[in-house]
Amino acid sequence: GDSTECAVQSLMASEAPMEAASKRYKVVVLNAGRLNFDQRLDFSPLAAIAELTLFEDSTPQPADILERVAGHDILITKEINIPSEILASFPSSVKLICEAGTGYNNHDCVLARGKGITICNIPEYSTEAVAHLVITFILTISCSLVPQTRMLCDGKRDNFTGKFQHPHFELNGMTLGLIGGSGCIGSAVTKIALALGLRVIISTRGLKPTIGIHPDVQVTTSLEELLRKSDFISIHCPQNENTVNMISAATLQLCKPSAVIINTARGGIINEEDLVDALNNGTIAGACLDVQNPEPPARDSPLFNMENVILTPHIGWKRIETRQRLITLVSQNISAFLQGHPINVVN
Repeated sequence: GDSTECAVQSLMASEAPMEAASKRYKVVVLNAGRLNFDQRLDFSPLAAIAELTLFEDSTPQPADILERVAGHDILITKEINIPSEILASFPSSVKLICEAGTGYNNHDCVLARGKGITICNIPEYSTEAVAHLVITFILTISCSLVPQTRMLCDGKRDNFTGKFQHPHFELNGMTLGLIGGSGCIGSAVTKIALALGLRVIISTRGLKPTIGIHPDVQVTTSLEELLRKSDFISIHCPQNENTVNMISAATLQLCKPSAVIINTARGGIINEEDLVDALNNGTIAGACLDVQNPEPPARDSPLFNMENVILTPHIGWKRIETRQRLITLVSQNISAFLQGHPINVVN
């Protein structure tokens, strides 16, 4: 491709086992530009454990992926969709794919396992950052921050004279529903939400979890119950065969007309066509979407022109501290794998 390539070499880390130290392992970051878009990241934790190659673009084409993989033992990816036919053609040298993030629905885990390739992820690197974004969305909606700013920027001054046209409300006593909210991010959101006076209800599949759930939180196995009760609905589950299009016309009909949907998980969990219809016909009041399907959305997506939608370009994980933590944790995943004790394995 047209990407810029830079290589950094080093000896294996001293803590690696003797059998690993006899070989200089080769690690390639297939799309470092997705992580290092501001050129502020320090990749030395990775360079300390292996010979490191970085490709500085963000979205390599399938043919580029196959070319970049050649001669490498370990791949680092950030939200690259690797087609199964490309994965099937990976050389036998590839033993580990480390997804630099939490979601791994972009990988064919079954096929990788069949080829003897381990896939691991980073489950908790962005917990606080994403939780803070969820709360930011809630606070932004409660004080109608976006439309107020737009009015002033458009030269309108009516709100200064009492002609207040946008919903503006306190959060105390309102209900926040967290779909799949018993994990790390959901727990972090819960802590802040309770401090703001919100009631919290969590829906989870299967048996009710009890360990680690705040005693003031209601836990239900009924998504319908959560949707009917919640003023804000925030999605915190992975995207998989059970959750794709989980938020659809049928489930949106269960929500309060005043409800706001928040998605910082994965875009495919919401059927966006159904969401647009629900927003246009008043089935729900609004949506805050840090993730879309696809990303970026099509240029003609109606979401761009909807006043009751807040769109952000998947920024939940992008704070510099969060991304640097990610690099450190990726290096720990690789070190553990080289020592024969892989962690965070998803296949």
